[in-house]
Amino acid sequence: MIEAGCDICAIGHLFYLLSDLDGKAPWRKVKRIEEEFGDRDHLRPEIVAYLRSIGRYIEPESSTDEGRRTH
Repeated sequence: MIEAGCDICAIGHLFYLLSDLDGKAPWRKVKRIEEEFGDRDHLRPEIVAYLRSIGRYIEPESSTDEGRRTH
């Protein structure tokens, strides 16, 4: 997906997200990849671990962090 030009990143340690922030994602390539490789749910932990290892991740804020913020 990265090589196809898709913006993909892990969210925490459990999920990942494909996004199209600039409207330029090559969705035909993404669709072809999805059709070729099928369901990826069983690979989610490995995909998330890989994305984190290459620095493509976002740490979600925890509810305990909200109490420590100053507004």
